[in-house]
Formats: sequence, C-alpha cells, structure tokens
Amino acid sequence: MNKRTFNLLLSFIGLTLLQVLILNNILIFGYVNPYLYIIFIFIFPYKVNRFPILFSAFFLGLFVDLFSDSGGIHTFATTTIAYIRPYFFKTFFQKTEVDYEFFTMSQESFGKVFNFIASLTLIHHFIVFLLINFSFNNFLNVIVNTLLSCIFSLILYFVGNFIFRRKQQL
Repeated sequence: MNKRTFNLLLSFIGLTLLQVLILNNILIFGYVNPYLYIIFIFIFPYKVNRFPILFSAFFLGLFVDLFSDSGGIHTFATTTIAYIRPYFFKTFFQKTEVDYEFFTMSQESFGKVFNFIASLTLIHHFIVFLLINFSFNNFLNVIVNTLLSCIFSLILYFVGNFIFRRKQQL
C-alpha cells in the first residue's frame, strides 16, 4: 500500500468517525448540522476511472448511515455528488483528462475551489434535507436547513483547511 492510498484510508476513517461521533451530535438553532465527511469526496484523486470514487463514496455514506440510523440518505447523497463531481470539475477548473494526474486544488485560485466545493456541498445538503423531510410541504424548511448547514459546513471546511495547511507549512 503506497503513501497516497494510506492517507486516503486514514482520511476515510477519520472523517467518518468525526462525523458520526462528534458532528452528528451538533444541532445549532435547530437547523444547522455540519456534514464534513464529504470532504473525502473533494480530496479523492481525480482520475478518468470513476469506479473507485463511486465505490468509496457509497461506503462513506453507508457507514455514516449505519451510525446515524438514517436509512440510506447519506449513501444516496454522497454517491450522487461523487457521480456528478467530474462535470463540476471540468466546469470550474477547465482541465482535461491529461491534467488529472498532476492536479491539486492547492494550485488553483480560491474562487474556483470555493465554487467547486460550495456547489457540491449545496447539492449534497439539499439531497439530504429533502430526503429527511420527504415532503414538499416543508420545502421552506428544506431550503433553510440546506443553506444554513451548507454555510456552516463550508466555514468549518475552509477554517480547518487553513489551519492544517498552515501547520504543514511551519
């Protein structure tokens, strides 16, 4: 097992445990519930073959569902954003398949990275809250939950990214 695969495995386990043990127990103002486990989908290497990311996203969502007793909601949402990730990748970063092997998000501008991550986070959260409510009668509640949780998740993601990147540079 090479270093990259080992780091991905550690990220998978660490983000899953962070989500199910700590973040699932946070509910701010009755609306905000951060979902940071989807970071794994953002940091997964970009390659032409989509099977590994779909497989990993499915199991990531499945493990969160098993610990959260949420009936497959997270599995569906993570698999969906893993499936549409290449389209957003091409749209925001304008890279070709040749560039995938050498791509890192740290080389891109903050605006591109923010748009990419915010779009996929918004889609993930919308799917999760729509399936939790499973009714269009509470559509305003779905929108409020989605927006507030998305904002809080993005703040946590970028603050954590800043702290860890800063720590690696020292």
